[in-house]
Amino acid sequence: MIVSINYDLKRPGQNYSALYNAIKACGSWWHFLGSTWLVDTTLSAQGVWDRLAPHLDKNDFVLVIGVTRDYQGQLPQDAWAWINSRAAKRAA
Repeated sequence: MIVSINYDLKRPGQNYSALYNAIKACGSWWHFLGSTWLVDTTLSAQGVWDRLAPHLDKNDFVLVIGVTRDYQGQLPQDAWAWINSRAAKRAA
């Protein structure tokens, strides 16, 4: 499953490297937009959240949501290649 992890981190100057490492550990990832990651993972959205939550402050906002086949936007070609290759694999 591909999940989109979107966040609004509220603490200026906070070191979020542990959060970023937790995201990367969830599976194959793509990160081009500043506060959005796409992760191809075997985890559910709840499973991803369980790994990220310990690395967040109480005032941070995070959304972990599954990516469906209905998507659109303006991204670089390599981003679409990453998304489409994984979406096609899931559909097979």
